[in-house]
Amino acid sequence: MIHEDVVLDGSKAFWRMLVPRLKAERWLLGLTALLAVLATVAGIHFLAVLPFWVVLAAALLNRSTPSAMSKAAKTTKVAAAAGSASDALIPALNALDMPVLVVAVDETVVFQNIAAEKAFGTIPPNSYLAARVRSPGILDMVRETIATGKINQIEHTERLPSDAVYVVRVAPAEIGGGGSWSRVFLLTYRDISQARRIDRMRSDFVANASHELRTPLASLRGFIETMQGPARNDLKAQEKFFGIMHEQATRMSRLVDDLLSLSRLELKSHIAPDDTIDLRPLLGHVRDSLAPLAADLDVTITLTMPETPVVVQGDRDELIEVFENLIENACKYGQEGKKVDVALSGGEGGQAEVVVRDYGPGIPAEHVPRITERFYRVNVEASRSKKGTGLGLAIVKHILTRHRARLLIHSELGKGTVFTVRF
Repeated sequence: MIHEDVVLDGSKAFWRMLVPRLKAERWLLGLTALLAVLATVAGIHFLAVLPFWVVLAAALLNRSTPSAMSKAAKTTKVAAAAGSASDALIPALNALDMPVLVVAVDETVVFQNIAAEKAFGTIPPNSYLAARVRSPGILDMVRETIATGKINQIEHTERLPSDAVYVVRVAPAEIGGGGSWSRVFLLTYRDISQARRIDRMRSDFVANASHELRTPLASLRGFIETMQGPARNDLKAQEKFFGIMHEQATRMSRLVDDLLSLSRLELKSHIAPDDTIDLRPLLGHVRDSLAPLAADLDVTITLTMPETPVVVQGDRDELIEVFENLIENACKYGQEGKKVDVALSGGEGGQAEVVVRDYGPGIPAEHVPRITERFYRVNVEASRSKKGTGLGLAIVKHILTRHRARLLIHSELGKGTVFTVRF
């Protein structure tokens, strides 16, 4: 049945190309016909005139491009076969979530699915692939597959409209009943951008964690070797070294605890907590637990809360960790402002919101989008001197993601920083 359709489509294409040629050469054809009639009237036999007229007419119709009609007919047959076969495949191809282009043997795109249209824009039917795809690697791969019939794939990076990494694969598909006209090639784009980002984050995380642990371990090793050697009998030096070693060991302990917290949070990030928590007593507990630190830093923590309960769905221990991190950071890094304001709003069906404001030096705008990344520090030395691990805000972000809450950050240089937790 498909063969008959293709033959019919080829015949239609032949006549579609013949009619414009007849119109273009109508005057000369009419003149030759008139000459044939005059020759017949002059006494030349009709059967002798007819063959010469047919040959002359054929020469006129084919004088510009003798092989154009056969070549166009062949191309139309290919496109017709691909088109008729792809009509049956359109629902299946459109159901795929990956971009798919159907390419004919003449390197024209005969179909694109909905995902491809969203990713790369609309490609007019029968457009040449080279006019739409600018990657030499993809074009060479497609041409090789067309020539050899072997499946190929490469990794390709798109820069516009945004960075994306694809595994581009081309494979032949027999959609007719045999013959070159029934073969098309499926060009598929599998998006691996997220996987590449995760791999990059994992490698960065391992590198950063190793770096953070290497420094205190090197310090401990150096002090131990010194105490075993030159300072073996120097009690005063040993006492000093023991203090530094304890500080470095404590730093490693904090780092390991934070890494374990992140791992636990990632394992249950898809499970939302279902306990009912009143934020008023919870924030009061956090303020009281941080009062000694605030006193040492000469910072005053002011807590403003409504009289009615402000209830959210959450995990008490995790929310305590969130607000301890935010208020402790405000005290440490906003110490110059001498005060930290904590305001709770919401309740009685309204959206719960906690605002932590410091009046310190603020955070430069270019750092704000990245300060919740693991091990990201605005000032490395200041963070380490204040016993930070670089993981506090990353833990906050993960906890709030699990609680289906948002963390908003606004900062102005010289005016301080505002962290807003919105449930």
